[in-house]
Amino acid sequence: MLYKEDWANAKKRFEYWWNGEILDRVVLQVTAKRKTPIPYSKTILEPENVVDKWINPEYVIFKNEKVFSETFFGGESYPNLWINLGPGIMATYIGSEPSFDERTVWFNPIYNNWNEFKGIKYDPNNKWWNITKKLTEEALNNMNNKYLVGITDIGGITDIVASLRDNNNLLFDLIDYPEKVKEISNEVAKLWFFYFNELEKLLSKKMEGMSAWMGIWSPTNWYPIQCDFSAMISPRMFEEFVLPYLTEQCNKLDHTIYHWDGTGQLPHLDLLLSIKRLDGIQWVPGAGKPHSGHSTWFPVLKKIQDAKKLLVLQGVPCEDVENIINNLSPKGLLISTSVDTEEEAKELIKLAQIWTERRLKRI
Repeated sequence: MLYKEDWANAKKRFEYWWNGEILDRVVLQVTAKRKTPIPYSKTILEPENVVDKWINPEYVIFKNEKVFSETFFGGESYPNLWINLGPGIMATYIGSEPSFDERTVWFNPIYNNWNEFKGIKYDPNNKWWNITKKLTEEALNNMNNKYLVGITDIGGITDIVASLRDNNNLLFDLIDYPEKVKEISNEVAKLWFFYFNELEKLLSKKMEGMSAWMGIWSPTNWYPIQCDFSAMISPRMFEEFVLPYLTEQCNKLDHTIYHWDGTGQLPHLDLLLSIKRLDGIQWVPGAGKPHSGHSTWFPVLKKIQDAKKLLVLQGVPCEDVENIINNLSPKGLLISTSVDTEEEAKELIKLAQIWTERRLKRI
């Protein structure tokens, strides 16, 4: 791979990691500024329209490749051109209109009351579904063993429902209209698998394995499942309205990692760990909290590992990598970090192997 010279080694470590095994060290993703950038002469003017910055295939590919050419992808990090149209873009495939700004996308509700809900159907002519497919196809056509293409962020099933109904309305619905919530969630779930399978078909035509926004590669299909909405509800409601759909995703996909986002989701850990086929959990503490690998979280992180689940810790300061390895099991552990220089990245990878070997002797 042009922007990732040792991709074959990284793939092998990912394969071991998905099996809860370890090749020679913890899975470590470390990026840095490349000492000598790979030549990339293409130049494209930035679109004046903010929406075009998100949906113009030529610009999206250019913007990503420019970054890839200047980045050293150390360890198991890799150039991941994932199709970014906002978290939970599926809401637009079934009627929501997106609002774009320079940094994010949000989706506008379409059901002000339940009398407006007449069911959800697949629309092959939906503008945003066709934009997603076009972006995916163009990225794949340009790939040429330079990078990987990641599936778009379809969204969590309950989060999509929240986009269609609005968070506050949905919170009241759980009490006032529980059967309606289940009805729309069931319909969203059915279409979710349709969209996932269609995008998987596109990707598999030109790419080995699958990648997603989380920056993790699997030799077979996988997806980062989630329910950010669950930070606002009790474990009892989580068990009734969310858990069945997460379990279905885990049962139907080859691999899944749950995006455990924010301390509001801490009460749901036991229910998440009860999902037999859930492979692992990515812990994201949230803004203003200690980073994902901070010692504050070691009790819950050890609980995840004791349940034989994979553990993903991203955005970790490089100076804390050793402490994480010293206190957690390197098996099934993935750490992502960044450093300033390519030399620092290579040195950290060497040290990670030493720390891993030392830790394994003590387990």
